[in-house]
Parts: sequence; C-alpha cells; structure tokens
Amino acid sequence: MKLNKSLLEEAARNNGIITTENVEKLGFSRALLSEYVKSGTLLRVRQGVYILPDSVHDDMYTLMLRSSKIVFSHGSALFLNGIAERTPFIHHVTIPSDFYLPNSIKNECVCFYVKSDLFALGLTERKTSMGNEVRCYNAERTICDILRSRSRLDEETIAGAMKNYAASEQKDLNLLAEYAQKFKVFSEVKRYLEVLL
Repeated sequence: MKLNKSLLEEAARNNGIITTENVEKLGFSRALLSEYVKSGTLLRVRQGVYILPDSVHDDMYTLMLRSSKIVFSHGSALFLNGIAERTPFIHHVTIPSDFYLPNSIKNECVCFYVKSDLFALGLTERKTSMGNEVRCYNAERTICDILRSRSRLDEETIAGAMKNYAASEQKDLNLLAEYAQKFKVFSEVKRYLEVLL
C-alpha cells in the first residue's frame, strides 16, 4: 500500500495523533484510515482517534478530542491541578446539561452535568503528564465541584484535596469564595478551611 506522507506528517506534528476530522480536512477518505489501521501504519485508540505505532497513547487528550464539550473535572481536575492524593482510575468530565454525549464516551468516564450558565466558570487548560493541553477546571472551581458532588466521591478524596488546596501557594481564597457562593457550597468550604487554615 502506498503511504500518504502528508497524512503521516500531520499526525507527527500533533504528537503522533490524528483524528478522522483531521483526515477529512486534509481531503482523504475514511477508507484510507481503515487501510492504514489494517497495515499497522496507524493504531485506532478511540472512535475517530488514531496514533502512530511508536507514539504513547495520552488517554486524557484523546478522550477530549472526542467532544468539544468535554471538560475534565472532579478527580481528573484535582490531578491536573496538582492537588490530588492519587491518580484517578477513571476520568471525570463535566458537560452542559443541554448537551448530548454519545454512549461510547459516557461508557469511558464518569459524567457530571451542569447548567449552561455555569459550564464555563473556572474553565482553563492544563498539561497532561504527557505534555498535551486539555480543558479542565481551575482548582477553585474543582473544590466547589467535589463538595457539590460529595455523595458521588469518597471522603478520603475530598479531605485530601481540601488539605492540599489549603497548603497550596497558588490558592485564591477570594475566587474560591465567589465560586462557592455561586455553587451554593459556601458553608462547606468555610467549614473545611476553618480547620485547615
């Protein structure tokens, strides 16, 4: 099979990753992708996401590529912000409540839904351990999220995150108070921080 150099160069420029969308923008067919997978020139790591065989699969980055609305949150955002006690076993993502996420994505992660007017609050980007930028929430938004969802998270995760946040030199207590009011967790934030600060 004749290899298309520009398609492989595009993957190489993007840390060894290429999506079906990229391939179509370059003017190539999905059938070509199938041929490349059959020949071992590309590996399919997720629906619509492919990597070069010598690339390391960045699970968080390739999950984010599946949807423009995925934002890493809760345990995943704790990890990305450097305030987690441990690496999450499964990714946590937040999406707007009026957005449909395909089951193929829902089955790979824990999904949280939020009203559209609160979706972008605290939105930022952080680098994964492999150096790719992904969308996630800042530390202050993440603290509010884990307190809002405490029935779905274990107490050890919450306590560890609060302790690490309180010890962080990058913490912004004014911003945390502002977000806590909006998410109606101000009393919970205050209770934790009175002990830790």
